[in-house]
Amino acid sequence: MLDRTQPQRKDFGVFLPVANGGWIISKTAPTLDGLWKQNLAAAITADEQGLDFVMSMGKWRGFGGETNHWGVSMESITMMAGIAQATRNVKIWATVHPLLHNPAVIAKMITTLDHISGGRAGLNIVAGAYRGEFDQMGAWDDSLDHDDRYLLTEEWTHVLKRLWSEPSVTHEGRFFHFKDCVSDPKPLSKPRPTLICAGMSERGFRFSVRESDACFIGGRTQEERRDSSRRAKAMADQYGTTIKTYAMCTLVHAETDAKAEALVKHYAEGVDMGAVIQMLRSWGVPAERLDAAAKAQGAFMTQTAVGSPATCAEQVEAFVTDCELDGLMLIFPDYVEGLTMFGQEILPKLRAVAA
Repeated sequence: MLDRTQPQRKDFGVFLPVANGGWIISKTAPTLDGLWKQNLAAAITADEQGLDFVMSMGKWRGFGGETNHWGVSMESITMMAGIAQATRNVKIWATVHPLLHNPAVIAKMITTLDHISGGRAGLNIVAGAYRGEFDQMGAWDDSLDHDDRYLLTEEWTHVLKRLWSEPSVTHEGRFFHFKDCVSDPKPLSKPRPTLICAGMSERGFRFSVRESDACFIGGRTQEERRDSSRRAKAMADQYGTTIKTYAMCTLVHAETDAKAEALVKHYAEGVDMGAVIQMLRSWGVPAERLDAAAKAQGAFMTQTAVGSPATCAEQVEAFVTDCELDGLMLIFPDYVEGLTMFGQEILPKLRAVAA
């Protein structure tokens, strides 16, 4: 049984603005264009400020609305290769979809990213996706239900791990077939590049805990998030392994609490309701509940920390502590400004609490 009585070092990373609009669906939020220069600036700032990782999602179609939210995006692995060359210490985590990518191709691509970065690569595995993203390219398979997609992803992940560790792989499975498949060189990372996943269904949760090194958890309340974190760690103990649990958090800061709260109100008033409704529809919210769900959702896609730097620091520490998390993936309305503030005024305090 893992001893969790001693404070463990927490990881703080950045969810890069790889798609336009970021994680605030609003006409009045600062402009995030989803393009290279903003992502590069955010990653370099995160690296300079001593954060632990940067991650980019894989996105193939947006949600429309007045802002065309997430309609413009960079491809994850290609972009992260550029970021790897521009940074020195921060871990580089890209995203792939097993429904789209052959594991032998991804084994080679992430190995290449690992060599470019000097052993800093990681891979976020997304088992599902929004049907519309895959349908547009003829890649959605109606014969696969939710659990089938996780079976495919599990088989895909097993092949990937073998390609990173074995001289050659022969595999006859339900979804993949390999005959004396070689993948050299091997990654620099030991034992392999970090694997990250998120899955809140029972099937997805078990896959994440069993196959990855860290999982992102959700929940509508602090209690639900804490329960999810505890559940993941208890499940890992059952499997004889360990798991880190992370969550997402958007920081909105200003000189005073009142000014920060005014910013939040300003962003909320500019909500792009058309994009919010389309996002919820893609998540499977029934048509009769869309309007009510969209109003409840609002402009912000994640948990928030709002206030002066001191107040944000208190909220972030409480979030991590109360939910028993191993770290946070951070989001900002303005990434360079927010990351600079976080690195200078919040991160040192957090490191002192759990170094």
